[in-house]
Amino acid sequence: MNIVWFKRDLRLSDHAALKAAIEDGESFLMLYIWEPNIMADSHYSPRHWNFVQQSLNDLNRQLSEANPLLRITILQGNAKEIFHAIHQKYQLKKVFSYEETGLRITYDRDKELSLFFKETAIEWREFQTNGVVRKLKNRDNWAEYWKAQMQKPWDVPNWTKLRGDCLVFDESNEIYKRFLPNDYLLKDANNFQPGGETYAHRYLQSFLSERAKNYSKHISKPLESRKGCSRLSPYIAWGNLSIRQVYQYAQNAKKKVAHRRDLDNFISRLHWHCHFIQKFEMEDRMEFENLNRGYDDIERIDNEYFIERWQSGLTGYPLIDACMRCVCQTGYLNFRMRAMVVSFLTHQLFQHWKTGAVFLAQQFLDFEVGIHYPQFQMQAGVTGMNTVRMYNPVKQSQDHDPNGIFIKTWVKELENCPENFIHEPWKMTPMEQELYNFRLGENYPFPIIDLEEASKKAKEQIWGIRKQQLVRVENKRILNKQVVRNRKR
Repeated sequence: MNIVWFKRDLRLSDHAALKAAIEDGESFLMLYIWEPNIMADSHYSPRHWNFVQQSLNDLNRQLSEANPLLRITILQGNAKEIFHAIHQKYQLKKVFSYEETGLRITYDRDKELSLFFKETAIEWREFQTNGVVRKLKNRDNWAEYWKAQMQKPWDVPNWTKLRGDCLVFDESNEIYKRFLPNDYLLKDANNFQPGGETYAHRYLQSFLSERAKNYSKHISKPLESRKGCSRLSPYIAWGNLSIRQVYQYAQNAKKKVAHRRDLDNFISRLHWHCHFIQKFEMEDRMEFENLNRGYDDIERIDNEYFIERWQSGLTGYPLIDACMRCVCQTGYLNFRMRAMVVSFLTHQLFQHWKTGAVFLAQQFLDFEVGIHYPQFQMQAGVTGMNTVRMYNPVKQSQDHDPNGIFIKTWVKELENCPENFIHEPWKMTPMEQELYNFRLGENYPFPIIDLEEASKKAKEQIWGIRKQQLVRVENKRILNKQVVRNRKR
C-alpha cells in the first residue's frame, strides 16, 4: 500500500501528492498525524490545532459526500513509529507528501523519516510547496520560476482514475487502536476564523468580488483591514488554499471587476509571501540566530516587567495595547500593526526579538515560520541590509485610528477618554481627569517608557553597529545569497 501524508496542505483541490497517489494505481491511505512533540512546541497554541481539526473535519465531510467510503485517517503519535507500524503490517511502498518549510523540530523529523524510508526501501515522493525551491543556492532566477509555477494548471486529483482501494483505518484496526487520536476542538473558538477548504473559498470569493475594492485604502488600518484585507493568510498557512489557486483566481477576477489596481497590489503580496518563505528555506537558522551575525554584539537584557506588559497590552500606549489584546483574542492583526508591535518591543523596549517571536507565533492563527522569522528580524533591525523601521505608536495611532474606534474597541478602560486625548491620555491634566472621571494610573497605566528617549537610544545602538566590519561582511554574504545578482536597471 501507499500513503498520502497530509501536513500543511489541508485541501483536496490542487493537490499534487493526492493526484500522484491516485495515478500510481496502488491502494493508498490518506493520513494525518497529530504529533505530540510538535503540538507541544512553544510556537503553537490550541487555536492552531483547533483550526487544523476544523480543516480535517471539512475534508472528511467533502470526501464522504463524494463517496461514503472515503476518509482521511487521523492518528496520534510519533510519525516514525506510526510509519514503522504501518510498514510492518502492510508493506508500505510509497509515501506522497508536500515539502514543508517548517520549524527545526519538523525539519529534524523529516530528516529522520528520510533515513528510515531509505533503510526500508520506501519511496518518499515530496512535492514542491507554492514555488519554494529546496536546496536553492541563490535567487538569480527564482522570481521568474515562481511566476511560471503560478501560471501552471492545477494538480487536480482525478478520482475516476482510482484503480486501487482508498483505505481507511477505523476503530477495529489495531494500528488505529494503538495510535488513537484525540479531539482538539476548543470550547470557545468564536473569535477565530473557522478552518477548512470550504471556508477558505468563501473568504476568497467575497474578497475578490467585493472586499478587495478597499484593499489598498484599508491595508494599514487596524480596524478597517479586518474586512478590507483578504483574511486568507490562515487558509494559505495551513494549506486550505494553494498560492497558485489564489493567484489564478485573482488574475481572473481582474477581468470582471473595477478594482483591478487593488487586486494587482494583492497579487504582488502573494509573491512576497513566497519570497520570505524562500529566504527562510535557504537560511533556517533565523529561527534561532540573527540573520546578520554582526548584530550578535548588541546586548539586550531581558526585562520581565516590560515583556509582561507588552504581552498583556498594558504598556500605556493605547494603539500598542489595543493591537496586543486584539491579536491575543482573535488571532489576527494586519501587517503594519504587527510590524509596529514588534518594533516597539525590540526598539523602544529594547528586548530580544526571540522573546516576542515565540509569543506572537502562539497568537497568530496564520503562523507561518517562513514568513514569521524573516519578518521579525527585519522589523527588529538585525538583518543589516534592510532599513531600520522604528514605528512611533502615537503617530501610527493618529494616522490609522484617528478617532480611536479600534483603540476603544479593545481597550475598554479608554471608552470614556475624550477623542482629543485618545492617542496620548497621559497629557490630560489632573483637572481634566476629574472632569472625565478618568484617573491615569488607576483606569489606565502610565506609559512604561519615555518614547522619545527610548527611540533615540535604540537608534544610536542599531545604526551605530551597522558601520562595523562584521555587519558589512555579513551584508555582502546575505545579498549574494538572497538577492538577485547583476540586476538590470
